[in-house]
Amino acid sequence: MKQGKYILASSLLAAVSACGGGGSTTATDNPQTPPSAAIPAPVSVPIVVSDASSENWAAINVTILSLTLTDASGKQTGNLLSAPWSGNLEQLDNIASSLQAATLVSGNTYTGATLTLSANPGDVSLVVASDPEPGFPEAANAVIPASRIQIQGTQGATGALTVTVAVKLAQPFTAPQASSATNPTPTTNSGAINIEFDLDHPAFIIGHVPAAGAANIWSVNFNGPVRHKPVNDLTRLILNHQYATVTSVSPSINTVVFELNKATLSNGSYIASDTGKALTASLDSSNGTLFYDLDNPANNATIKDFSNSAIVTALQQPGVYVRIACRYQQNGSFVLTRIYASKSFSKVFISPEGHIIHVDNNAGSSFWMDQADGKPTKILIDPTSKFFFRNPNAASDATPIGSGSAFVSARNLLRGFKVKVTPVDASANPLHASTVDIEAAPFNGRIGNVSASGFNLGYQFNTSDDNYSSPLTYISGTTANGFDPLNPSVAISGFKFSNYGFPTLVTYTAAGTDAIKTFIATTGGTNNAAISFGTAATAYYAQGQTYAVWGDAANKNGWSAPYAVLTPITIPRTSVASALVAGTGSNQYSFSISAKGGTKTVTVNVSSATGAATLVYQVDRSKDVVSITPQDMTTSAGFSALQTALATSGTRVEVTGIPQADGSLKGSTIKFYTGTQQSSER
Repeated sequence: MKQGKYILASSLLAAVSACGGGGSTTATDNPQTPPSAAIPAPVSVPIVVSDASSENWAAINVTILSLTLTDASGKQTGNLLSAPWSGNLEQLDNIASSLQAATLVSGNTYTGATLTLSANPGDVSLVVASDPEPGFPEAANAVIPASRIQIQGTQGATGALTVTVAVKLAQPFTAPQASSATNPTPTTNSGAINIEFDLDHPAFIIGHVPAAGAANIWSVNFNGPVRHKPVNDLTRLILNHQYATVTSVSPSINTVVFELNKATLSNGSYIASDTGKALTASLDSSNGTLFYDLDNPANNATIKDFSNSAIVTALQQPGVYVRIACRYQQNGSFVLTRIYASKSFSKVFISPEGHIIHVDNNAGSSFWMDQADGKPTKILIDPTSKFFFRNPNAASDATPIGSGSAFVSARNLLRGFKVKVTPVDASANPLHASTVDIEAAPFNGRIGNVSASGFNLGYQFNTSDDNYSSPLTYISGTTANGFDPLNPSVAISGFKFSNYGFPTLVTYTAAGTDAIKTFIATTGGTNNAAISFGTAATAYYAQGQTYAVWGDAANKNGWSAPYAVLTPITIPRTSVASALVAGTGSNQYSFSISAKGGTKTVTVNVSSATGAATLVYQVDRSKDVVSITPQDMTTSAGFSALQTALATSGTRVEVTGIPQADGSLKGSTIKFYTGTQQSSER
């Protein structure tokens, strides 16, 4: 199941403000005249790392050692991270976390990025989800031993192993102009450079059974599942909660300077550890900032300024810790949406965060969630429990969208949602929710009942009580919805859709194209496009995903789809039925496959066109060592490798693709297997 998009955003350059992050707090802080375009100047631009999460894993922990950019002339920047970043790629779903600043040169165009990750045994760790999909070969909540994790493409000496991943930007990024030669704040909304980890990519984590049997070995491959996804609007990014202490409060300009902390495990409990980074943020003077005093709830309030002296005192008392949530302004500075304060770090930190794994939709009295450590926890819903939807610059980010069990029993809260919970009493067991921040509302699965007003997305889980088939309205045709990735000056309004793997090729309503009518035709409407191997059990339907929004003009009290991404389906246990042959178009080919239990074959369309080639991976096993080799279909060697692999009927393959209206499959990825083979049943 594809869930959301996790985003890690860098803080702005230390030169923007003395605190080393965040930048200026008001537009009047930077009155200088912008420099001439002919004079290059340093400018701060957020570097964004995102992911698409996987149903089977609660934790995929990695360490990013460095990130560099390459400009159009081939010149590479230095490392844009002052310190390595370590974290769980599963945890931050469709939200952002401030990293180190990125200083680029105004007017320079960047075309590529290079990531270096730590690759010693144990540097990549895996924890199984509490309720993985049916047939997953690991036990729920299992921690995979480092001895059963093989990281592909390692280099360097033992103890200092790394993996280097080169990423071509889907569209070149030109650094915006700075406010002045000495002030690197961008003069306009700079957007961000987004490097995405696709955790559900079929070649990212591959399990295989050792030749002698026993437990699976998991091969982790970063070459292919990492790509660039353009982000043209900073204000649409959602930032994750951060831990900090307060350095200073400035009531006259309603800003706070924070010293950022991280939670460090020590003697079985978490303590605050100073990161050496700081962040400046201002109160939300329009919607208000939600303030929670976890030691004295009488101070809880929605504040637009610091006129309440009790709140200022609570923030400035010695030894106070805070958890904060911010959002970006267009100039890259931060606005506070939440502040939680306590003299006990455990009260600030204990707030559970993770993906929902089960919801009691009948009574609406509780839900379960996987936390960052991969362990599930139960959350009780009280009549006073308030639900918020994190939507930057929208009222739903500052005012509740619902409360109590009625909100849950109406199926407004579903498995897969990414939430942050603030408990009434952090010491209670189980916890009772005071507030539930819905940070991401991913809907996934089979597309159905497509009409002019909306469509259904439905998913079936290992635990059938969590199954859903939810109707979603399209957002209003007048709702702003980003920009055309290939033409960033063209604003999009209303619903849009794209094919997975081609995020820059977006269909939207403009110049004679009606996005909704095209979407209906593409997905087969109410009948839904499908492929079949001849039996009901071997029929596969068009699938998609979206991140729904709450309170759009089209549906004031419910979820709406701003977009849909048509996602590939994986056909299990398939083999070659006929060899690769030329298709009807240039660089187009096809072959057919059969599936276990089927009575007929299905055609798979393959492309070797540059920029649109089907992704091909050779998986070779020599005894218990697995090598994953990308085969570039745009080269003669890569094409020949696939052609040879598909020449023999019965050869085991694994194919993902998007169903077409004519019953064929548009191939997205193909894995073929060489060397010692495991059972076709696994």
